[in-house]
Amino acid sequence: MSKSNTTNTTPPKPTWVLPYVTENLREVYTLGRKLGQGQFGITYHCIHNSTGRTYACKSISKKKLLCKEDYDDVWREIQIMHHLSENPNVVRIHGTYEDSFSVHLVMELCEGGELFDRIVQKGHYSERQAAKLIRTIVEVVEACHSLGVMHRDLKPENFLFDSVDEDALLKTIDFGLSVFYKPGEIFSDVVGSPYYVAPEVLHKHYGPEADVWSAGVILYILLSGVPPFWAETDQGIFRQIFQGKLDFRSEPWPGISDSAKDLIRKMLDRNPKTRFTAHQVLCHPWIVDDNIAPDKPLDSAVLSRLKQFSAMNKLKKMALRVIAERLSEEEIGGLKELFRMLDADNSGTITLEELKEGLKRVGSELMESEIKDLMDAADIDNNGTLDYGEFIAATVHLNKLEREENLLSAFSYFDKDCSGYITIDEIQAACKEFGLDDVHIDEMVKEIDQDNDGQIDYGEFAAMMRKGNGGIGRRTMTSTLNFRDALGIIGLKGNGGIGRRTMSSTLDSRDALEIIGNGSN
Repeated sequence: MSKSNTTNTTPPKPTWVLPYVTENLREVYTLGRKLGQGQFGITYHCIHNSTGRTYACKSISKKKLLCKEDYDDVWREIQIMHHLSENPNVVRIHGTYEDSFSVHLVMELCEGGELFDRIVQKGHYSERQAAKLIRTIVEVVEACHSLGVMHRDLKPENFLFDSVDEDALLKTIDFGLSVFYKPGEIFSDVVGSPYYVAPEVLHKHYGPEADVWSAGVILYILLSGVPPFWAETDQGIFRQIFQGKLDFRSEPWPGISDSAKDLIRKMLDRNPKTRFTAHQVLCHPWIVDDNIAPDKPLDSAVLSRLKQFSAMNKLKKMALRVIAERLSEEEIGGLKELFRMLDADNSGTITLEELKEGLKRVGSELMESEIKDLMDAADIDNNGTLDYGEFIAATVHLNKLEREENLLSAFSYFDKDCSGYITIDEIQAACKEFGLDDVHIDEMVKEIDQDNDGQIDYGEFAAMMRKGNGGIGRRTMTSTLNFRDALGIIGLKGNGGIGRRTMSSTLDSRDALEIIGNGSN
């Protein structure tokens, strides 16, 4: 979540995030299984040694904190979580610990699953239930705004249920992009995730009203199973957002109440000055009056689409990595030599310092924040360094990755028994090999399997690979460069590289600014 520096001089990197000394985490807690992994850290199941109580521990590696801004961001996240700790729908932070290698946030453990997964699991789903869910989400937004906090990354993945019980509480879990703000303060750094980002964020002139827009997008998805602004590429999504045309004609919208559609229109008002505030949303009849939102089950297709929408297409990510590592010397050109040049200590990986030195050698004048963006974009496994496969995937042009022979090679990698089909068992084996846990493989196959035979043939695989990368993103829209631009690589024109940012479809400001420049308002 880098922000542009105004000069080329950067303050020295700090040593510590917390302004106080803490106990050693492992003297207080025992870490267990991994629960999840994000851009900056890993979340573990942990047990308090004295009481036996279970918690979640988010461990943020200092290797991933590359400059003073990153240290400040982590400290701000901790402050915001403490600031909101009395809200029952915000995950509670129980302690912070720091050592030479990591910062650890011990939080309440939410074991009830993600928002969409819970809906699908329950089966019965109605407008009335959607109204209760969005009321909770907007209550969190109102609480944040009343305390001078703007969330900036509202999306379904950031809401978990605290238990599997019927009366489980829905909790907001991630404040990594959140900021404190003052009334009337305007922000310009473009952050968020493509489907949920407000138009004024893309215009780099926004305030807390952007959170209400994101909540409106969630409501639209809750009632239809699909996002209101959809396209195969981020650029296409941004264009749809700028146009702001809402589809209330397709199924299931003819069967949805007029009151629900009225609320969505007021939350997705393109003008932030006339858009509903969080308080106005909570006062809307569809939210307040249980008799207005019908309790009859929504179309079963909505549940099906929600299930598919929540199943991230991880097969494509694995395939891109496989292809990048199998490209011929001729296709890669001088990239192997370039990798060796950057890898000054011949360790087989490129560190941030090596990347900075290499960029200096080729005459680059990039600021540290921009170099960090390049590193973040390509470091797929989040270990703070680039291996050869990551470097190639980030520098080779997209059309090389999509050539027929490369797609065949990647297909063969997954099709271990050479049957001509990729089966669920083969995908499970690949996920294990790539260290991917908690993958909804059935939904992954359903999303790609066009003839519904329960397996993926080559035609289906190739169609998936050639589709745009307009999926659900994770972090920020600050990457304005790519490796080919920075390193001056000749003959590799066209789209940006296939690093983590483009593969996971986080926001790309080049796409947004191009659309703005073409006259979209």
